[in-house]
Amino acid sequence: MNLSLGQFQDAFVEALYQRPAPALASLTEQAAFAVYRNTVLCGCVEALRANFPSVETLVGTGWMHDATGAYAQQTPPDDARLIRYGAGFPAFMQALQASQDVPYLADVARLDWYWCEVFSAHQEPYLTLSDLAGMTATDLERGHLAPRSCVRWQWFDAHPAYSLWRVSREGLPWSADHPWVAEGALLSGDSDGVSHQPLQIGACAFLDACAAGQSLQVASQIAQQTQPDLDFSDLLGRLLQAKAFLPLTFA
Repeated sequence: MNLSLGQFQDAFVEALYQRPAPALASLTEQAAFAVYRNTVLCGCVEALRANFPSVETLVGTGWMHDATGAYAQQTPPDDARLIRYGAGFPAFMQALQASQDVPYLADVARLDWYWCEVFSAHQEPYLTLSDLAGMTATDLERGHLAPRSCVRWQWFDAHPAYSLWRVSREGLPWSADHPWVAEGALLSGDSDGVSHQPLQIGACAFLDACAAGQSLQVASQIAQQTQPDLDFSDLLGRLLQAKAFLPLTFA
């Protein structure tokens, strides 16, 4: 059977992941192909372990090796940049975490994945405090703050996911008296790397509203309704310091 280049490539990938590829039987039956297949899968496993270090800290090397191997078999990379491999791994962890009695595992994996996304994101211009100088209250009310592509945030209402992620990633001890409460997290990236900080629920609501295209006035109202005691001035200052927004735009 004569295959086009595209057909050959598709069949080759199927064979690598031990799925039927009858058109390449003469190739896949060779002993060397099994060695090559194992090398590729090992590379995928190592990439996943590198991308999700906090998860491995929590579950251990053996469990992580088995989990990443199973994920790699199901979901091969679709990008040559392996730091972008594992988008579906948090959902995969969601299905496995019940058996490990670690209900926070998928959320820790999400934060590891956000770190990868932020680290590899395209660098864009950002809003600074000086950009706001001279603007009137009316200007700000109708302005739109759009989060940069190198920013991620999420509110975790079931457990202190951010604290668990941070101590696991940084190799810090977990304090037995740490309060088991809901937490939010903000990750942002620039030329110096990735920074992160805890985030309150009102702040997450504010960023959600900004990302949805709401004006600064509406987004701030949503934030205050979500968290009445939110110090909005402090929040805006911290978000500007984290380079969270693109330059201000107006309706």
